[in-house]
Amino acid sequence: MIDLVGKVAIVTGASRGIGRHIALALANEGADVVCAARTTDIAPAKLPGTIEETARQVEAIGQRALAVACDIRSAEDVRALVDKTISAFGRIDLVVNNAAVNVRAPFLETTQERWALMLDVNLGGSVNCIRAALPHIIERGGGSILNLSSGAVTMPEISAQLGITGYAVSKAAIEKLTEILALELQPKGVSLNCLRIESAVVTEGALAVDPDGDYAGWEKPEVVADAALWLATRPPEFTGRIMTVGEIRRERASVSS
Repeated sequence: MIDLVGKVAIVTGASRGIGRHIALALANEGADVVCAARTTDIAPAKLPGTIEETARQVEAIGQRALAVACDIRSAEDVRALVDKTISAFGRIDLVVNNAAVNVRAPFLETTQERWALMLDVNLGGSVNCIRAALPHIIERGGGSILNLSSGAVTMPEISAQLGITGYAVSKAAIEKLTEILALELQPKGVSLNCLRIESAVVTEGALAVDPDGDYAGWEKPEVVADAALWLATRPPEFTGRIMTVGEIRRERASVSS
């Protein structure tokens, strides 16, 4: 595991859910964390959680934190996010592309605007963050980028039934981006891996939509965050991998046994 003490990580979609738990997991390992999302104290959403709340939790752990309002669809916003990170901390070592949006509807009922939204956030936003952060990561001699994907990629029947074709397509593109770009970045000392979350996760969003639902068998966000932490801190030669939470759990068990 790469030591995160003194390192700086940017986590998108850090106001709640998996992103918030990843930010806290990184902080617990000694990283300073930049929390990026659109939901802020002065511009809250219907769901609980803001980037400032996550930043305060990071600081309560004992690490430095920075909350930056950012729409990752905007290359200008992302450049400002990176500039503020460098101004505050002087470096970037890790980027976690967690932010995503999912609009459920059959394909013929999915408007062009909603289709574009999913691709612009899930794929385009990740590309914006990678493109803006890479020069700073390379300048420091290397670092790590972690993309997040979904089991929807490998379950077309379920994706069709749930009406999440656009979401699944965008996540499939993220996985292919990971595999190809990892080869290009490896000589520069940058590892690029992807965590495929194969199970539904009990997040604030799920609980807000159905507070009395049966969540037996759902994954806890803390478990996903722990898997993300493990994958994001592999040595530089460990790159271009797409691994599920279950695969990481088994890998860690085999190493410790």
